[in-house]
Amino acid sequence: MSDTGAPGPDTPDPDSGRDAGRGVRIGVDVGSVRVGVAASDPDGLLAVPVTTLRRSGSGRRHTDVDELADIVRERHAVEVVVGLPRHLSGREGDAVRHAREYAEVLSSRVAPVPVRLVDERLTTVVAHRRMAERGLRSRARRDLVDQEAAVQILQHHLDIRRARGGTGGAARGGTPRPLDPA
Repeated sequence: MSDTGAPGPDTPDPDSGRDAGRGVRIGVDVGSVRVGVAASDPDGLLAVPVTTLRRSGSGRRHTDVDELADIVRERHAVEVVVGLPRHLSGREGDAVRHAREYAEVLSSRVAPVPVRLVDERLTTVVAHRRMAERGLRSRARRDLVDQEAAVQILQHHLDIRRARGGTGGAARGGTPRPLDPA
């Protein structure tokens, strides 16, 4: 994909990605230290927190990716949605590169389940605000904020999907971008 967010030569067109239909979806917030994980109900109405994984490993060996792949299998997920942390301007920095790399490694571990990249601007900010509103101190928020961000990413995807009548597709700001043609 290019820096503009348009599909590149090795990324399928987001409009060509078929909707996975009814089933559990997994939302992922990739951070440099932790990975937040959320899941939906089978009807794709509500995202709920699942866990926070500690990032570990390097290269193609990541125990956190293995744990996440186990969650995908255990929940019989039909799709995984990974947040793409673009800058407010839409510009892509190192965090986007890391999220793309993580999604590619994950995609190879959960195939044929599709892994999609979704714009996640401001989800961590919203997650911190919601947790502060609940009275959680910043120390208590550390692990939970990643789960809450994953909930925000997944819920946004579910809402867009539902608005489209349950189909995948391309909408600015919440674009599901398949990593694979499945």
